[in-house]
Amino acid sequence: MKDYIEERVLELAHYIIETGATVRSTAAKFRVSKSTVHKDITERLHEINPGLAAEVKEVLDNNKAERHIRGGLATKEKYLHIHQR
Repeated sequence: MKDYIEERVLELAHYIIETGATVRSTAAKFRVSKSTVHKDITERLHEINPGLAAEVKEVLDNNKAERHIRGGLATKEKYLHIHQR
């Protein structure tokens, strides 16, 4: 694996752990695709640092569990703004 890829993988992992960020927000922050973030975190990180991969997996699993709540809140906001007009 090339050095710059390994550096990116570790940067992404530390960012996700420190901020609790989602794959989508991490991709936007680092200006890479969601697919790249996902592959870096789920495949490449496990090869580089399995312990760190486990920590990131906890954060991503938590984000996935909360996803339906965030979606519901977004929908609620959308309809509140429509009815206020």
